[in-house]
Amino acid sequence: MKQFSGPVLFLDRSDINTDEIIPARYLTENTREALQPFLLEDLVLEGFNPGTDLHAKSVIISRANFGCGSSREHAPWALETNGIHLVIAESFARIFKQNMFNCGMMAIELSAEALDEIFSTYAGTETHLITQLDKNRFIIKNQNHTHTISFSLSGFNLALVMAGGWVEYADLHY
Repeated sequence: MKQFSGPVLFLDRSDINTDEIIPARYLTENTREALQPFLLEDLVLEGFNPGTDLHAKSVIISRANFGCGSSREHAPWALETNGIHLVIAESFARIFKQNMFNCGMMAIELSAEALDEIFSTYAGTETHLITQLDKNRFIIKNQNHTHTISFSLSGFNLALVMAGGWVEYADLHY
């Protein structure tokens, strides 16, 4: 099972699309690993530099409609090869969200109000998130604050996460 805890990258914008996650010009790469250096290369967000801001991050917290645009598995693959297995947002594009779970990763939705509180308390600070999958909760903390946040996950998506993705799940059950 993948790790769902670690340092947080805050992307304070809605509608981050799959072309911003991994630009289409790299979709001809032959391996997932070849996508690694290009993650979020085309994302335009004030103060964000993919060359420095992605280093050692394990979790992304963003806003609504994350992963919109073209449906492609390359977007979750680019996150995965960079060690990011968890994205938290208000909402996700349907296909992107299922592709995350199919890869054994998590796309977790929280309310706009919860995200507003997280951004106002933690964005701009060194923040660490711990996922307690068995308790359906996150513990998010920085030097001055700690919050516990509950989340929900369907039984099937939990099974995909526990197995490591759809292929591994199918190997176990079919």
